[in-house]
Amino acid sequence: MDLTGKIIAVLPASSGVSQRTGNSWMSQDYVIEVPGQYPKKCVFRVFGEDRIKQFNIQMGEDLTVSFDIDAHEFNGRWFNDVRAFNVTRGVAPMPGAPVQTGASPFPPQPAAAPQDATAPFPPSSEPVGEGSADDLPF
Repeated sequence: MDLTGKIIAVLPASSGVSQRTGNSWMSQDYVIEVPGQYPKKCVFRVFGEDRIKQFNIQMGEDLTVSFDIDAHEFNGRWFNDVRAFNVTRGVAPMPGAPVQTGASPFPPQPAAAPQDATAPFPPSSEPVGEGSADDLPF
């Protein structure tokens, strides 16, 4: 998935040593705001000191962030994890343009045809009455 917007917060980096492997790790969280009539905000994480330095994300930058969403369970509660794997700079949406947030998993739906405001149901496409294939009494 992709989000295009402005970085509005750069949170402090976290680091530590893995208890399982003994290797050190580092991650940093950022907040991106996607413009629109109702602006949306999303926190995403960059994991790994090398990627943090490679992306070099700064406050106020316009970016397109490619990320994966995953969830994990801890003590019976579930948490989402939004991890960035690529950052593209200088890709700001045009004012008033729709914001693209990645490919939708749902196919586009055709627009509904306008119906008569007084009709509570759409007109039937099959003839109803004697000889109808539907034998229900209601």
